[in-house]
Amino acid sequence: MFAQAGGVTVDTSGMLRRLALVLAAVLASGGVAAPAAAASGSCLPTGGGPRCQVWTGKVVRVGDGDTLLVDVTGDGRNNPRWIRLINVQAMELTVYSTVASRRRGQCHAVAAAARLEQLVRAGGGVVRMTAQHASSASKNRPLRAVQVRIGGVWRDVGLDLLRRGLTLWQPFKGEYAWNAAYRAAQARAAQDRLNLYDTDACGSGPSQQAAISAFVNYDAEGLDERNLNGEYVRLDNASAAAVPIGGWWVRDSGLRRYTFRAGSVIPAHGSLYVHVGTGRDTATHRYWGLSSPVFDNPTDDERALGDGAYLFDPKGDMRAWMQYPVGTRPPA
Repeated sequence: MFAQAGGVTVDTSGMLRRLALVLAAVLASGGVAAPAAAASGSCLPTGGGPRCQVWTGKVVRVGDGDTLLVDVTGDGRNNPRWIRLINVQAMELTVYSTVASRRRGQCHAVAAAARLEQLVRAGGGVVRMTAQHASSASKNRPLRAVQVRIGGVWRDVGLDLLRRGLTLWQPFKGEYAWNAAYRAAQARAAQDRLNLYDTDACGSGPSQQAAISAFVNYDAEGLDERNLNGEYVRLDNASAAAVPIGGWWVRDSGLRRYTFRAGSVIPAHGSLYVHVGTGRDTATHRYWGLSSPVFDNPTDDERALGDGAYLFDPKGDMRAWMQYPVGTRPPA
């Protein structure tokens, strides 16, 4: 490409190529807006780890504790997109609003949304988003790890939320770069009894002083898919009195939930099992009725996979849990 400048013919094609290379280098470092085709850079704001595709954008608003509406720079769209945080699961809002005081939801749901909003505001609304695979999505929302720049440093919002005990670690098999740091952050929050791990944060619930713990048998004998009932959650009661748990529920890090019917109890100095598959309920064995395994087996490789089981009372307090492979549970 040639242009006339002051009577001199200038070859601008070389200039444009050099400019494009400079912009690509800046974008790969996470500096400014991403082009329509995402740049490549470190998945993690601290560097290291596998390579990711990198985008930037401007947050239009926070939906809840794990979802943002983002105007993605250079994506060729005329409207912003809902972005789902990778490997983070917030408690659910029931009333959504751009006005924080109007939000309602499960215990800790409003607090998680408020913290995410605070981080975005501190970063001036600009976010850096990374993913190992551009196609990764949840309910048609692109899955992205999201960072905000505060004090000249990129900070991972998912890591912040997990470390504060405001969200659950929810690994996605195809997006593993963050798993090791995320599961360690959740384990530390549980150890420090923060927010979700404060067993009466939502108010004193039934049998509040009972010593309840949870155990996950995530690896059934043989193939998990063929032995669904070999995968189970066991709730243990070390107390001298039975604990009624009608209306309580147990869940994994996703939204799969089993709710205990009226009359359910964890026996004194005994256990109650929730098997993943189907069967006839008894006093101490219940059946989730699912058609596929719930709990992923953990890995010791770079994927750092795992999961957890979480027991909630009707107040919304998490009363017992087991995270694996790094697990903590409330003291008896």
